[in-house]
Amino acid sequence: MSIVFGKILNPKNTSQIRVEETHVLSYAWEKPVIIFYKERSKDPEVKPLAVIKARKLTITRTEDKLSGNIKDFFPIMGDIDYIASDEGKNDRYVLCWFDDKEEDFSKFWRQLTGATFPDGISFTTDERGKRTYNADCKAKHAKLV
Repeated sequence: MSIVFGKILNPKNTSQIRVEETHVLSYAWEKPVIIFYKERSKDPEVKPLAVIKARKLTITRTEDKLSGNIKDFFPIMGDIDYIASDEGKNDRYVLCWFDDKEEDFSKFWRQLTGATFPDGISFTTDERGKRTYNADCKAKHAKLV
């Protein structure tokens, strides 16, 4: 999907409008299982911080930004609450998942690196005490296709 935006160069003279084309690409995965690792440049983590199951993962890419939304997820293993802690908010993460629509197993690995959660992670608790989480993230790099 491409969206074209107009930019007014001189607000006093609206006849000077420069059109800039900005590409906005949006990717979505239904019911992904996402693996969270702490990002380490020298010694990459091999043990996941957490593994979650989400209702939906959406990644939006513009020319200068990557952002994501993880909707209605719950942890399968690990400590997802660490990300919302004071220490966890300062870390960067690697998020990995499989694209089950891809038939070639050598090409179905998807990944976000340099992921941060600036607003932390929110959750609701149902009457049985089960938490359902939601989160928005920003990332530096991605392998989405």
